[in-house]
Amino acid sequence: MASPYGPPHAPHRAKQPSLSQLRAFAAVAEHLHFRDAAAAIGMSQPALSGAVSALEEALGVQLLERTTRKVLLSPAGERLAVRARAVLDAVAELMDEAEGAQAPFTGVLRLGVIPTVAPYLLPDVLRLVHRRYPDLDLQVHEEQTSSLLEGLAAGRLDLLLLAVPLGVPGVTELPLFDEDFVLVAPQGHPLAGRDGIPREALKEQRLLLLDEGHCLRDQALDICREAGRADGPEVTTTAAGLATLVQLVAGGLGVTLLPRTAVTVETARNTALWTGAFAHPAPTRRVALAMRAGAARQAEFEELAGALREELTALPVRVLDAAS
Repeated sequence: MASPYGPPHAPHRAKQPSLSQLRAFAAVAEHLHFRDAAAAIGMSQPALSGAVSALEEALGVQLLERTTRKVLLSPAGERLAVRARAVLDAVAELMDEAEGAQAPFTGVLRLGVIPTVAPYLLPDVLRLVHRRYPDLDLQVHEEQTSSLLEGLAAGRLDLLLLAVPLGVPGVTELPLFDEDFVLVAPQGHPLAGRDGIPREALKEQRLLLLDEGHCLRDQALDICREAGRADGPEVTTTAAGLATLVQLVAGGLGVTLLPRTAVTVETARNTALWTGAFAHPAPTRRVALAMRAGAARQAEFEELAGALREELTALPVRVLDAAS
């Protein structure tokens, strides 16, 4: 039933103030003088006065008490002056952030790295970033490949450093280098210290592997299949990391495969560990950066890949060019 008194009165809704109105009011609130406030923000005095009046009309609140001698803030003006300054500061921060985003190698870069790469390449990566990109906030996340790809797809990570090929739609790979695998065996083993080891020799070995989920485990299994072990090696002992894996080898439980970048770090601590080199062509893995296809920072990531290739030339790897 309609009210006999007509439609209910709609509550007052303030109009949206403009930034120029807020800037004018904040200047007057700071200087309490129209001429000084106008000079401070480079606005004519009539324009300043008009902007403050328009703000009062938009908000429906009197902000100033004007007298012939001075300008005072009303009680509402005192409260709203704090809010106006906070809004203007937030807008300034927004503009600074946008300006920073336009500059390459600034802000946060969330880099995901697999465990079989991180300990051996991160020193070079961090040295490069500190030297060439000091304004880049690099944040490193060490995870297995499946978790890294999920993070990349979800936007939790920006760039990955891992073994490829991935064969994942929507992911662009930027190859860095190829590296050989090396056989690691205990001292006194028939293959310890040998060169030119045929891949077929793996058919007779008890090969120790990483836990499931590590891409290096899958690569080792592929190498075994190439060597003629159709079902792969019987896996009775595994390890969560390469450091544990080589200690199992040193204890005589079997042999394993290490990427060449990991050999010095993982074998130098134990004289019971010996390496052997495969005959050409040796089994290899490829390491690359990976990003979302069409990433906003694609040019930046491609430049970083080029810089990394230059940085990694001292490692025992075959550095690739951008077209590889």
